[in-house]
Amino acid sequence: MAPSADTGSPSVPVTADDVDLAVRLAVAVLGEAPRTAWDAKAGPLEWDCWETIEHLSDDLFAYAVQLGPRTPPLDGEVPIVWESRRPGGPETTIRVDRTAGPAGLLQALEASGALLVAMVRTAPPRTRAYHVFGVSDPEGFAAMGVVETLVHTHDLAQGLGLPWSPPAELCARVLTRLFPQAPEGTEPWPTLLWATGRAELPGHPRLTTWRWDGTPRHPAVA
Repeated sequence: MAPSADTGSPSVPVTADDVDLAVRLAVAVLGEAPRTAWDAKAGPLEWDCWETIEHLSDDLFAYAVQLGPRTPPLDGEVPIVWESRRPGGPETTIRVDRTAGPAGLLQALEASGALLVAMVRTAPPRTRAYHVFGVSDPEGFAAMGVVETLVHTHDLAQGLGLPWSPPAELCARVLTRLFPQAPEGTEPWPTLLWATGRAELPGHPRLTTWRWDGTPRHPAVA
């Protein structure tokens, strides 16, 4: 039986290896999509699948950037310009050359994931950096990267007609880290979809607004 999303159990840290695993699994499943499918809408999003991969790549890149400065910002984002190509499109700095095709698109995702993996591995645990959902630490940014990857791959899988069910243990770890108020005793993957406004759970209607809590679970140690 898969583990339940029991946020009362001892916390197992989210690591760089978890980010690496999430990205590798996403790239593997998305690589099965036909070349002609990438203009489809990505699940409930208003973006097509190509734009959604650019957005996901940008998320991972942005989290790595926040951890990058010697003194990370605590009151705002590193001032990189994010722009949309069209009204309603995602604001990104990562834009993939369409002539590279889906293989190039997934290569950009893999590369952005590798940047976050490297920063989480090398940043001291005491590092703190700004995020709109709370000043966070390297573990928090790792968990955010995992959630972005798992959930947007869900959106993409819907648009591309692919199966997608990430490991329960991975989902449980990020639920514990970022969604401490999530229901307990439910399966981790459906609970993560509920926590990010993408599904209902028995006794818990679908959320119309949601956010995670990225604040560190332990004080910084000098």
